[in-house]
Amino acid sequence: MPHDVQHSSRRAAKTPSLARHGRLRKSAAWKTLLKSVAAVAAVALVSGGAVAAYAAWDLAATAQPTVKLESEKVLEGVPDVGAIDGGVNLLVIGSDSRAGQGDGFGDPDEETAVLNDVTMLLHIAQDHSHVEVISFPRDMFVSVPGTCTDPEDPSEELSALSSVKMNSVLAYGGMDCVVKTVEELTGVTIPFAGIVQFMGVAGLSEAVGGVEVCVAEPIEDPYTDTYLDAGMHTLSGLPALQFLRVRHGVGDGSDLGRISNQQVFLSALARQLQADGTLGDPVKLYSIAKAALANMQLSSSLTDPTRMISIAKAMKDVDLSKIAFIQYPTGYVEGGVVPSDSAELVNQALQADLPISFDPAADQTDFASAADPNAPPADPNAQVAAEGDTGGEAPVEGSTESTPTPPAGSLPSDVTGQTAADVRCSAGRTLADQ
Repeated sequence: MPHDVQHSSRRAAKTPSLARHGRLRKSAAWKTLLKSVAAVAAVALVSGGAVAAYAAWDLAATAQPTVKLESEKVLEGVPDVGAIDGGVNLLVIGSDSRAGQGDGFGDPDEETAVLNDVTMLLHIAQDHSHVEVISFPRDMFVSVPGTCTDPEDPSEELSALSSVKMNSVLAYGGMDCVVKTVEELTGVTIPFAGIVQFMGVAGLSEAVGGVEVCVAEPIEDPYTDTYLDAGMHTLSGLPALQFLRVRHGVGDGSDLGRISNQQVFLSALARQLQADGTLGDPVKLYSIAKAALANMQLSSSLTDPTRMISIAKAMKDVDLSKIAFIQYPTGYVEGGVVPSDSAELVNQALQADLPISFDPAADQTDFASAADPNAPPADPNAQVAAEGDTGGEAPVEGSTESTPTPPAGSLPSDVTGQTAADVRCSAGRTLADQ
C-alpha cells in the first residue's frame, strides 16, 4: 500500500527535529504556582496525600510545564473518575528525546528526534473491575487528524496526514496530537496523558527497588549493551531502561518483539507493587513521585489532586488476572505494519468498556516472551472447562468466519499479550541468531 502524505488543512506539514510545546505565560508567579500544583498532584497520586506538604515544597522545582488536552473538556462537572462514562483512559507516551538525559544516550543536539517510540493506552473500567494496557507499535502506519494545532502557535492548525508512522506524531504535533491520533484510531476519548523520558523510566525502577524479570534464553544486544543469561534478574536504573529498549536481542528483533518484552517487565512490576506493600510505604512513594516529576510532562488534567487520587484508588484493588497487557494487532506491509481486522475488535471492547481476555490458542511464538519454564504444568481439564464456559462476559462481536471462535469474553488468536498474573519470560536471542 502507498504511504503517501495527504494534506487537508491550511498549513503545510512540517516535521521539526525537536519537540514543540505550548508557550507559557512569562509570569514567574504563574510558573511557580503551576509547578507546585503539579508536584502536589503527583504525590497525591501515589501517596494519597500522606507526604504531600513536604513533597510539594521539595518537588516544585522539578515539575515540568503541563500541556492542555482538547479532550479534557469531558471532565467538566465530573466529580471523580468513577463518574466518567465508559471508564478512564490515560495515554502514556515514551519519548526518545535525549534532552536533559545526560551523556549516556548520545548528543541531545545531534541525536534527538523526539519520537514517541512507546505509546500505551491505559483503560480503567468504569466499575474498576478490570484494566487494559494497549501498546501501539511505533512502526504502525496511522492517520493524523486535521484537528491538531501547532504547539508553538495554538492559533494555527496543522495539516492532516495519512499513512505516517506512529512514532513521528509527537515531533509533529506534540502531546495533544498523539492523544487525538489514538482517539481517532480507537474511538475512545482520552482526557489524561503524560510523556516520560529515558531517565524517568530508570528513576522509577530504582524508586521501587528494582524489578525481578525472568529470562528464558540469553539476551545479547550490543545496541543497548544488554547481556543477560537465562534465569531471574533484578533490574534497576539504567539496566532496567535498557531491558525495556532492547529490540535486536529479543524475539524476532522487531519492535513487536520489544513490546512483548516490555509486557514481561510491566506485569512483573504490577505483581511487585501489589505484593511488597509499596503503595503503603511513604518513602518509596515519595521517591516514585520525585522520579516521575523530574522526567515527565503531564497533561493539565493530571494536576488536579482529587482526580489523581481517584485514579490511584480505581487501580489499587484490581485483580492481577484482570489487568491485561495487549499488543495492538497488526499485519506487515512494506516498511512497517498496519492495524489488522482484529484491531477493530479491540476498539469495540474499549468503547464498550468490556474486559479483554486472550484466546488460549493465541500463537505468541513469534514474539519475545515465553511461558515460565519453572511453572507447574497446566491442567488439561481446566482448558476444556474454560472453552465450554459461556457464563462470563459476552464475547466481543465482529469475529469473521475464517477466525476460530474464541471462548466467551476473549478475542481472536492474533490478539496477543498477557495478564499481570501471568509470569512470562523474555525470549532472548544471541548474536549468532541476529
